[in-house]
Amino acid sequence: MHDAVPRRDFLKLAGSAGALLAAGCAPPVAFPAAPARGVSDAKAATGGGQHVVVIGAGAWGGWTAYHLRKRGVRVTLIDQYGPGNSRSTSGDETRGIRSSYGDRATGELWTPWARTAIARWKLFNQEWGPQFRSTFFFETGDVIMRATREPFITKTIELWKANNVTHEVLSGDEARKRWPVIKADDITVAITEPDAGVARCRAATQAVASAAQKLGANLVIGRVRPGPIVNGRMDGVVLDDGTVIRGDSYVFACGPWLRKLFPYMENRARIPIGHALYFGVPVGDTRFTFPNLPSFNFPGVTGWPMLPTDSRGFRVRGAIAPPVAAGAPAPAPQPAGPADPLLQDPDLSPRWTNQDRVDGARRFLAARFPLLANAPLLETRACHYESSVNQNFIVDHVPDTTNAWIAGLGQAEGFKFGPVIGEYIAQRVTGNDGDAKLKKAFALPTEQYERPPG
Repeated sequence: MHDAVPRRDFLKLAGSAGALLAAGCAPPVAFPAAPARGVSDAKAATGGGQHVVVIGAGAWGGWTAYHLRKRGVRVTLIDQYGPGNSRSTSGDETRGIRSSYGDRATGELWTPWARTAIARWKLFNQEWGPQFRSTFFFETGDVIMRATREPFITKTIELWKANNVTHEVLSGDEARKRWPVIKADDITVAITEPDAGVARCRAATQAVASAAQKLGANLVIGRVRPGPIVNGRMDGVVLDDGTVIRGDSYVFACGPWLRKLFPYMENRARIPIGHALYFGVPVGDTRFTFPNLPSFNFPGVTGWPMLPTDSRGFRVRGAIAPPVAAGAPAPAPQPAGPADPLLQDPDLSPRWTNQDRVDGARRFLAARFPLLANAPLLETRACHYESSVNQNFIVDHVPDTTNAWIAGLGQAEGFKFGPVIGEYIAQRVTGNDGDAKLKKAFALPTEQYERPPG
């Protein structure tokens, strides 16, 4: 028998996300899921009375809970702050959903999964959007613009062809004609992925967690620590108030908190902070609003048009470095110093965007979207992501256990893979190792970062 949270305590802890689904609404229409390479069909799986405790209700944890319930598994989903909270990796307002991975060593593995994820995001929109009376995915299309046909462009095209991805290769003149609001005088090549898009990140994360609850998962708001390991098995997780929640298996999908829960992860993961800025578009000018502009990628900078559902603004991410005058030497790299302890703690790190990033984003707008050069800054978002030396995801056992799992290290790309990685995690936890190549690729990395001096 498994320890359950007493009903009185659960009601105190339970999140409110489930209330988003109106009582008595008709069950959602089920759409056939696009098959994911290396992942078995959930129809062939049954939960068999298994109880899985998922720690972390972000993109990966929420989708894992969702897919476990699809497989008939009893699920308790725990999050310390709630799905889509402002400290979480999935706490930004929007995320790009694309498959252009010519710049990644993992591109051959990631590209087909990213393509499946795009199809899955659309299916989630169709199945659950009417229940929430909202839209979570927008098919904006994506364009990558470059001054030269660099290796990223060449390799991405190769991967797209290998995976039969519909795409376009445009000249600079064609790109300028198609999107005249973009200043692209130096661009000689642009590649597009017409069915890529943008998801409303925070809203989607909350919706997935709510959908998992609608399917029968229990959501608990609380902070946990791993329980003891006895004879190779984890024996429960412990809430701050001492409540023990036990299951047959445990999935720690905690993003940057993995370093705090498991000390051996400290030097296997880095948790940089990414910043996104949202600018107001001119009143009455629809050229910078979906569907009139695709998401875009320039060297070091990505962004997309304003989405009309909640009109957060025109999004810019990555711009910070001041321009270097022609012929001037690049600034010398600064030696690494001791890591700021606040920036290494996702509970304490500040999420306020500094003026350098605002100035960098404005320089980018002036250079590429001059009509937005003086656009009002509406809001900024910042979130940790996790990276590793091997540049790949982790789906593997907690060391010295057979029933506890680490699922994380999304490498700043994990959100888009949620609908696929969640199903893969559910498959692994329910006893199907699946594709041996994937199992090896997602093993707990042995490589560690070199420790910074000081």
